[in-house]
Amino acid sequence: MLRYVYNELPADEQQEIEDALLHDPELAETCADILLTQRTLDGLARNPRPATTATILQYSRTFLRM
Repeated sequence: MLRYVYNELPADEQQEIEDALLHDPELAETCADILLTQRTLDGLARNPRPATTATILQYSRTFLRM
């Protein structure tokens, strides 16, 4: 689970974080809350409708001509 979040750390630092989480319940709970929030937000990511993108692009083409 933590390797997903801290994959950029060297192995020894990852181990230190995992040890800290094992020995600090409050830290572990906070980390779990953050991971849940991250997953929830990732699931909410949306793309604009194609019509919206087209409108924005059209506006950007005419912006300086106004």
